[in-house]
Amino acid sequence: MLLLEENLPYHPNAMTVSAFAEDHLLLCETYYSIGGGFVVDQQQAASGQLDQDLTELPYEFDTAAQLLSQCKTHGLRISQLMLANEREWRSEEDIRQGLAKIWHAMRTCVDSGLKHEGVLPGGLNVQRRAAGLHRSLLEIGKPNVIGSTLSAMEWVNLFALAVNEENAAGGRMVTAPTNGAAGIIPAVLQYYMKFCPEAKDSDVVDYFLAAAAVGILCKRNASISGAEVGCQGEVGSACAMAAAGLAEILGATPEQVENAAEIGLEHNLGLTCDPVGGLVQVPCIERNAIAAVKAINAAQMALRGDGTHFISLDRVIRTMRDTGADMHDKYKETSRGGLAVSSIEC
Repeated sequence: MLLLEENLPYHPNAMTVSAFAEDHLLLCETYYSIGGGFVVDQQQAASGQLDQDLTELPYEFDTAAQLLSQCKTHGLRISQLMLANEREWRSEEDIRQGLAKIWHAMRTCVDSGLKHEGVLPGGLNVQRRAAGLHRSLLEIGKPNVIGSTLSAMEWVNLFALAVNEENAAGGRMVTAPTNGAAGIIPAVLQYYMKFCPEAKDSDVVDYFLAAAAVGILCKRNASISGAEVGCQGEVGSACAMAAAGLAEILGATPEQVENAAEIGLEHNLGLTCDPVGGLVQVPCIERNAIAAVKAINAAQMALRGDGTHFISLDRVIRTMRDTGADMHDKYKETSRGGLAVSSIEC
């Protein structure tokens, strides 16, 4: 029998399931949850072949440098490149309909989070805030333009809080890229679509495609799992993805999109995963709101430049991987360190 304190070698999010007939072992399998809703078995983990899809894409890339090179060589925006790759699996109509379905689920989650009130389950007695904040902001009035500052931050905070309160209450949300970081990508897009006069449905597709490119890079070259690299892998990756998506639909060049993602991830490096009581509530809910605003700031900063910057996205992703490897296990979703322990003082 495995103890809860035991870490299996492949990934810390592991579960061994054994089936018995009286004392006779019928089956024993180990499964790993590697982040983003992906689960692999022991055989896949041992072989290293986590993705069995051998489809050859027109624009292959394993790094941000390769992505930018492909964009430059072929005169493509990042969303255009991603769309061309996706067409190897499904039609463009199916892609657009699929992304529209994801966006509908995200908006539904936000709307649900704005309605529900009360205390979140789990025993911490955390009060839901999104509904009350929503009423307060409606009394103040909507910001007139997307560039509004303090009011803008409050609306973005609201949308992120709504999603993550739904997550904490067991509601339905989109894993983007994880449940614990599910509020950042929809919060940024919800604000843009709600308050930008020029927003159009095609922006949703471009936003998701550019965000997905960065998510691929984070997952492939580091991790999006809090149990593996800390919250930098969840909230940090989501922040970078949202920054890239927003920069894309605001007209950024591929270099500016890469810069936006780099800024978003760089300033989440070292972020620990230390949920109080093992629940994705404190500090996770507020952390999504802070990262959503940070993603917008990262996109704005990148758009003010020409895409050149000191540290590349590839280097930041490698740093996230190395920082996660150095990080003590008590800061990786175990609730044995950080705020999870200091809260006892209260």
